[in-house]
Amino acid sequence: MINLQRVAYEIKTVGLYDLVLQDAQRFAKKQRLTQEEILQILQEYPEVLQDYMQTNVEYNLSNIHLKDIEVENLKDECKQEAQKVNENLAQLRELEKYTLDFEQSATLVIIFSIEFFVLFSVQYFIVLLNLKAWQWWIYSVFASSVAVAYWYGKKQSRLYAKNREKYDALYIQTLKLLDKLEERGCITKSELLIAECEEHV
Repeated sequence: MINLQRVAYEIKTVGLYDLVLQDAQRFAKKQRLTQEEILQILQEYPEVLQDYMQTNVEYNLSNIHLKDIEVENLKDECKQEAQKVNENLAQLRELEKYTLDFEQSATLVIIFSIEFFVLFSVQYFIVLLNLKAWQWWIYSVFASSVAVAYWYGKKQSRLYAKNREKYDALYIQTLKLLDKLEERGCITKSELLIAECEEHV
């Protein structure tokens, strides 16, 4: 469900993907790459495509380069499966943020940021406000916050893993539905591809 022509074009022309372009240049061992050469690199080195997809998820851009099927124009026997594809695409777009590695997610950054804030607050209360008599209570509050942050991080990690499995299964199911609809002459997948990202325009 990813349009490799669009990927190659965006890697070549959109500044957001400069690091991905540098990887492609490193694999090609040359500085100036055509769109066709980038397309070839995407097929030979899947890690370049993974970097592109990772960048998109980090910036809340979708890696699903398909538009919804216009159900009204279809034959009756195609409508139900086409509607199911549209529902799956909407759900995939919702779950897409969980394809990011949890260790690289904003959730983990927020958890660490809160913990640093709590740590500095603890130091402030003890040292600057001269609350040394209360320091064990204050440190126990800090220790409790670390335990809560650890528990929450583990919970979020499991949520990411669970939703990633859901995403992968739904992705495969949707691809099969699209293939079935195309075989029956209900749709043409190439007509559903989104040629460019509106956020880049």
